[in-house]
Amino acid sequence: MRLSTVILPIDRWHEGGRAKWRHAEELGFHTAYIYDHLSWRAFRDGPWFGAVPTLTAAAAVTERIRLGTLVTSPNFRHPVTLAKDLITLDDVSGGRITLGIGAGGNGFDATALGQEAWTPKERADRFGEFTALLDRLLTEDAVTERGTFYAADEARNIPGCVQRPRLPFAVAATGPRGMRLAARYGQAWVTTGDPKLYEEGTPEQSVAALRGQVERLGKACAEAGREVTELDKILLTGFTPDRNRPLESVEAFVDFAGRHRDLGFTEIVVHWPIPDSDFAADQAVFESIATEALSRLG
Repeated sequence: MRLSTVILPIDRWHEGGRAKWRHAEELGFHTAYIYDHLSWRAFRDGPWFGAVPTLTAAAAVTERIRLGTLVTSPNFRHPVTLAKDLITLDDVSGGRITLGIGAGGNGFDATALGQEAWTPKERADRFGEFTALLDRLLTEDAVTERGTFYAADEARNIPGCVQRPRLPFAVAATGPRGMRLAARYGQAWVTTGDPKLYEEGTPEQSVAALRGQVERLGKACAEAGREVTELDKILLTGFTPDRNRPLESVEAFVDFAGRHRDLGFTEIVVHWPIPDSDFAADQAVFESIATEALSRLG
């Protein structure tokens, strides 16, 4: 199992931002992710910096840790311009970028460009077309495509990604259409659990729901002619009934990680502590988890 972190882009680069990304590498995290939003939830009225420039800066001050988004969506991105940014990021980082990609939601990003929020069906339709076109843009030198929502006209992406045939996709999905996208295009699958259980569910109910998601992913992979073992399975924590309790102690995290490893998860992602927020945690305990927990899983 791998342990990764997500660093919210709330700090000025020279006032703590750079230090967090460098420290994430020092602590031995597998990947440091960033949320790709224009603003997000309770942080909307405070500092929030862009994902692509932040990852570029992080790539320049680190050497080994992988970097990525959890997740990028079509809400305010276009495949043609995103592909150019990703190829550049992959080059700057020396091939350390993972693209987390999802359908997006009804948050602030959904209307920031002046459009009406899309229906769930339109989000799913756009997600499918967005992912398929992005896959082509990252693997072909020149792409022309006319879709329902997205188009490309001789879009050039030379020299392509450092990682071949392209940088990996970690596809966030819980529904059948998203699962099929993960099975077809993903090198990894991402989930936050069942959102209906967050308020009043139990950890046991969450484990059962996640077991069902993993089983549905397996069926989608079988239909796509792939082995489900080909995909990494990533759990982004903080959104299950466990909330932030796994970060209360090394023992609590080891218990949590062990239960989810048994479901087939290969990577656990924890939030870098943010005081006075839903992601508050003791920094010293967090660092002990980063350096000790996986060795205790056995």
